[in-house]
Amino acid sequence: MVDGGVAGLVLAAGAGRRMGGPKGLLRLSPNGPSLVELAVARFRDAGLERVLVVVGSAAADVAVRARRAGADVVEAPDWDEGMGASLRRGLVALESTDARAALLMLVDLPDVGADVHTRILSSVEGGGGSGLDGVLVRAAYEGRAGHPVLLGREHWRLVSTQAVGDRGARAYFEAHPPRLVECGDLATGRDIDRPADI
Repeated sequence: MVDGGVAGLVLAAGAGRRMGGPKGLLRLSPNGPSLVELAVARFRDAGLERVLVVVGSAAADVAVRARRAGADVVEAPDWDEGMGASLRRGLVALESTDARAALLMLVDLPDVGADVHTRILSSVEGGGGSGLDGVLVRAAYEGRAGHPVLLGREHWRLVSTQAVGDRGARAYFEAHPPRLVECGDLATGRDIDRPADI
């Protein structure tokens, strides 16, 4: 497992228009935790001490839940531009920390748990070392690339410059393909976009 140089980064800024509201506030059961609380808890269960949640739509409500779960929060004022704005804001916020890599996760992947995070973190050879800053590893589900993504600090600035609209880091990953780590035995990696997906 990598050392304390990895920070968790949860993108939870979207309005969830097709879902009927921000997905970070969604609960999978009436008395269960919200998705943002679940995402933070799973990072913690995987051993990450620092977790940052990017909020936007319904920022105050999502932030309360994220902080309650033990995360730091940063707001993306331009969140309605798309995922790219949230990713940029999160990476800029992490630049002021001593984190050497970010484990990037979307808030709307309910079956991606701590076991997936642990596998991605454990896939970094030597438990960290000098290679952590340059790491680029991505979970795959039956060969299909998904989340989380372990993104070394050396990639952050270029990812930020190319993260536009809803493409997030897609353009960067097309030019710099991450190493895929198969996790299809642990989760489906599917997101939820509409109430019928729950």
